[in-house]
Amino acid sequence: MDKIIVDGMGGDNAPASTCAGVARALNEDKELYIILTGQKDKLESCLGGLSYPADRLEIVDCPDVIDMNDIPTEAVKKKNSSLMQAFWMLKKQDDVAALVTAGSTGATIVGGQLILGRIRGIKRPALTPAVPNVNGKMVVLCDCGANAECKPSMLCQFALMGSAYSTVGLGVKQPKVGLLNNGTEEHKGDPVHQQAYKYLKQMKGINFVGNIEGRDINTADIDVVVSDGFSGNIALKTMEGTAKMILKTMKKQLMADTRSKIGALLCKKAINRMRADLDFEAAGGAMLLGVKKVVVKNHGSSSAISICNAVHKAAQLYRSGLIQKVESLIEQADLSSVIDNDDK
Repeated sequence: MDKIIVDGMGGDNAPASTCAGVARALNEDKELYIILTGQKDKLESCLGGLSYPADRLEIVDCPDVIDMNDIPTEAVKKKNSSLMQAFWMLKKQDDVAALVTAGSTGATIVGGQLILGRIRGIKRPALTPAVPNVNGKMVVLCDCGANAECKPSMLCQFALMGSAYSTVGLGVKQPKVGLLNNGTEEHKGDPVHQQAYKYLKQMKGINFVGNIEGRDINTADIDVVVSDGFSGNIALKTMEGTAKMILKTMKKQLMADTRSKIGALLCKKAINRMRADLDFEAAGGAMLLGVKKVVVKNHGSSSAISICNAVHKAAQLYRSGLIQKVESLIEQADLSSVIDNDDK
């Protein structure tokens, strides 16, 4: 039985969507045991009308809630909040496998570093989602918001962590790694990206294919995209917005007149497949790579289905040995000389 902690109060739609997602996950995976943290009375109220195996769900009462506007470094001081209690349990209890939250991104990153702790050798953890690609694959984007400014050594570590995720989580052998930049030529980018390119080109343990541009994330033959958190976050939000624009525009035009409506009926199955291909919620959130256990950060507006998918993703990554794979790649790569050069 794999124990997963879920932050019951995190997110815009919590606790209703969180409880519904947890119930669904428990019904779909009989090997899950979920610990739900949050205000007990509200959680029990939301769970009241749901069908789920009660013997595999535990509620830990946490009176405090971290608001999205809370400063992350102050939020971690709320030890009785649903998110911080979840982190402390994840740290102290060896049998707890993973944590899922749709709460504050900043508080999740700070809690991951200060409470759970980083994997030995990792300078900074990275938020890492998997995004859809036209080739039918999911592309790992590392980082999408945890580190606005990066040193070359951090980008090298992101390449290793992203490769581990692609291999263990998505089953890709020798994943192709690209560095997100403002051009494909080796000399492109600022000094940080130029230096990172040189390091990545020489690194062992990754299949580096060079610089890529933003459009390549969704269209090129690539498996891992290495990025600073600032550029990665803009890229991710642009992709999400573009997908929504395409779907809304398509719906508007298909409903514009009778002939279009008839065409929409004939193409209904294809349209549904397209909608599924562009569904970012299906990926199940972003992995906080670089900390000592599996932590999955969901979007703040996550639905019940998205929460359910995130729980499944957390369990799958734990069962596949993702943390151990990251530790192994970091140890084998020996980036000490790169890190030393960064610190000068």
